[in-house]
Amino acid sequence: MGASLRGLADALASVLFPAPCRICGETLAHAGRIPICAPCLASLSAITGPICDRCGFPIVSSVVSAIGQETAAAPLCHICRRGLYDFNLARSYGVYTPAMARAIILLKYHAVFPLGDWFAARLQETARALRNDCVADIVVPVPVHSARLRERGYNQAELIARPLARRLNIPLQSCLLVRTRPRPDKLKLTTRERWRTVRGAYAMQEGARVDKLRVLLVDDVMTTGATLDACSRALRQAGAAQIVALTVARAILRRPISGPSAVESDE
Repeated sequence: MGASLRGLADALASVLFPAPCRICGETLAHAGRIPICAPCLASLSAITGPICDRCGFPIVSSVVSAIGQETAAAPLCHICRRGLYDFNLARSYGVYTPAMARAIILLKYHAVFPLGDWFAARLQETARALRNDCVADIVVPVPVHSARLRERGYNQAELIARPLARRLNIPLQSCLLVRTRPRPDKLKLTTRERWRTVRGAYAMQEGARVDKLRVLLVDDVMTTGATLDACSRALRQAGAAQIVALTVARAILRRPISGPSAVESDE
């Protein structure tokens, strides 16, 4: 009965106060805490098909897939074959499509906080698919610099990590990592600039230790993997035994990533 009343109230609100979907612009059929229509939400779907066994990058090369099938070995992207990432494993829920980008922007810049829990539910599905690989002792969100935190008032990664930790029944450690250098003001960074910008930009909170702990590292988007790698190195130096990274979306770059020498859309 309560659900029926809520549905009736939503329908009435949508008639009296029509609002557009913040992704496609169509009028919402129902009022809700997330201003996105059902078709657009459904379009934010999970990654399917073969992926890199280490970083989760979608494998589009038929040659790599065929080699994996012939040798019964898990396929690896060219970055992971070179062993450049310091995390043990990374997975993303969906591809960073224009619709996914708009949804993340709503959380990141427009404070549509209910999306944090919606994204957390999707990452819970992603974590469950990993089974024992995703067993963790603590959940740690990728931090933003203190200046950005004062400006925005919140860390979008924590808005996802907090409900995810609650869903997985794992303690959240939101102040364990700190960003010691701000992101440059330049709007778009090259891959080389991204790696250079985040290298050494993350550190442990003074006195914090993660000796022999398994860490679940959470962020909104994985582009090159540079941010996750930099955070992982700080955690590893502090004694972390395993680091699994989860992000809502994975960007598919037009050009191959060449690693640290060649870094991540963050903050």
